[in-house]
Amino acid sequence: MTETKIRTRPAAVALTPNAEERIAKLMVAAPEGAIGVKLSTPRRGCSGLAYSVDYVTEEVKFDEKIETPGGIFYIDGASVLYLIGSTMDWVEDDFAAGFVFENPNAKGACGCGESFTV
Repeated sequence: MTETKIRTRPAAVALTPNAEERIAKLMVAAPEGAIGVKLSTPRRGCSGLAYSVDYVTEEVKFDEKIETPGGIFYIDGASVLYLIGSTMDWVEDDFAAGFVFENPNAKGACGCGESFTV
C-alpha cells in the first residue's frame, strides 16, 4: 500500500517584509474585536475588480488564513483565484502610501491603477 503524503501548499499571496510590518502596525491600531486584516477583490472601478484591505472581526469558512509575525492576514475565499501567485507590498514615498500588488493574473488595469481585469 502506498503512503499518502500531505504537502503544505504555498499561500495564494506572498507578503513582503514591508507588507507584514504594515499589517503589524494596523493590528496595533485595530478597533476592538478585530482579529486580522483581510484582502478582497470587490467589483468596482473602470476595469472591473479592485483590491480592498479591511479589518475583520470573524473568520469566514473559505477564506485563506496566513499567519504573519504581526497578525493574521486573510484572503477572501471568492478572491483567491484572482490573486494566486501575487505579491503584496507596502510602499511609502513623499506623496503617497499604500499596498501595491504585483498580480500575474491581471490582464489589464485602468489608468489610475484603482482596478484591474483578469
